[in-house]
Amino acid sequence: MEGVIVAEGGIAADLAAVRRRIEEAARAASRAPESVTLVAVSKTHPAASVREVLAAGHRTFGENRVQEAQVKYPQLRAEFPDLALHLIGPLQTNKVRDAVAAFDVIETVDRPRLAQALATEMERSGRRPPCLVEVNTGEEPQKAGVLPAEADSFIEECQARLELPITGLMCVPPLSEEPAPHFALLREIARRNGLAILSMGMSADFEKAIRFGATHVRIGTAIFGARGAEH
Repeated sequence: MEGVIVAEGGIAADLAAVRRRIEEAARAASRAPESVTLVAVSKTHPAASVREVLAAGHRTFGENRVQEAQVKYPQLRAEFPDLALHLIGPLQTNKVRDAVAAFDVIETVDRPRLAQALATEMERSGRRPPCLVEVNTGEEPQKAGVLPAEADSFIEECQARLELPITGLMCVPPLSEEPAPHFALLREIARRNGLAILSMGMSADFEKAIRFGATHVRIGTAIFGARGAEH
């Protein structure tokens, strides 16, 4: 029993610590703490862990896989109908219908075929979750995301022709590089396209991302512990 109490306290305490760090980073950047939304990344972690974070008052979560969200979140939504779920992993076109139904925000619009499939499904279903364009700021061939040089035209295509609800941008900087230039690049692409949302920064670098204007930070390990491990 004592071990259970410690585990529950661990997640709640880690969530509180992350919230404090976000507030401190925002104030250091002369920003209001409420201008930064914490997306608690629950991928690979059980519903019981998510429920602890919900019980602590947090409501915004991120999942990488449509299938995992479909299994994990229906009951949690029934208990906490105000939760918001972000898709932060790659989206296959054959999962678009499920993604539009399951998620409140889709952060990984990264290619014309996916954008077209999303537009078609939103027209069919009438459900229009806000979308972010994922930019491959490091131009890494193994990673998803539109290349920076093609971002402006892709954003225009999504908004003007497909009428997708594009509200911002997302990036994952290369692990081996200093993230600041990547955050600055994403901020500039957003600025010139009139987009307000910047989803950037994870457990290792979210304070720096806040300094560069992040409106959403995606944090998993610092809250839930190592993926798939006991907290």
